[in-house]
Amino acid sequence: MSHHDLLPIAREAVAIGGRIATSRAVGTVTTKSERDLVTDVDLAVEDAVRTFLLTEAPHVGVLGEEHGHTGPADLWWALDPIDGTTNFARGIPLCAVSLGLVADRTPVLGAITLPFLGVDYHASLGHGAYSGAERIQASPVDALSDAVISIGDFAVGDDAAPKNAVRLALLSRLGSRAQRIRMIGTAAIDLAWVAEGKLDATVNLSNMPWDTLAGALLVREAGGVVVDLDDTTHDADSTVTIAVCAGLREAVVTTLRQSYEDTRS
Repeated sequence: MSHHDLLPIAREAVAIGGRIATSRAVGTVTTKSERDLVTDVDLAVEDAVRTFLLTEAPHVGVLGEEHGHTGPADLWWALDPIDGTTNFARGIPLCAVSLGLVADRTPVLGAITLPFLGVDYHASLGHGAYSGAERIQASPVDALSDAVISIGDFAVGDDAAPKNAVRLALLSRLGSRAQRIRMIGTAAIDLAWVAEGKLDATVNLSNMPWDTLAGALLVREAGGVVVDLDDTTHDADSTVTIAVCAGLREAVVTTLRQSYEDTRS
């Protein structure tokens, strides 16, 4: 069985998660760490999707945000049961169920559903990226002055201050040059919308595999680029996630590097 053959399983898995997210009211909200939330619905989605995946593809491991890694380490699913939990808990419809298939630390398949918007995305390596049945393509924009760029959430925790200094520097630099800056609150949507050309770039200064790997493949299969801070190919071990339409690669990577330099001076 090829990786592409697992795509129907991935699409059904996120559909299962989406149906749970839209049919259950939030009952409990728990703080996992400083300002990092999990709801009972996050847990229910992960449990149901894990059960489905282990039944349909028992040879594939699962890394989920809420329950960690189980099973094989050479081929595994990266699952975010609800990406954008804070949005979800507040009734903001910008959230997603995200599932990537990872081989050799690199995504080879991805499926994302936006359950409250009724939109589904999927991609597999070498087969293109799709919104539903429609093939999608990254933006042709090649100037920052024409670009709409999203930024990932601010850092939290004991070491948040220096990390957020970089974010503030980046906001200042991009804000003075880009057409618009957005903060959507979910990496899965950020990446899917770069793949679809709704956004021209997104910069997430973290790289949790369940947040980024499915969307990273979408961007690549749509003709975009996803790289780390040093402009090398992004994978599960990268430090940051920079996804751009091809024409903005140099400008966005350079601006981010300058933002790090700003905080050292």
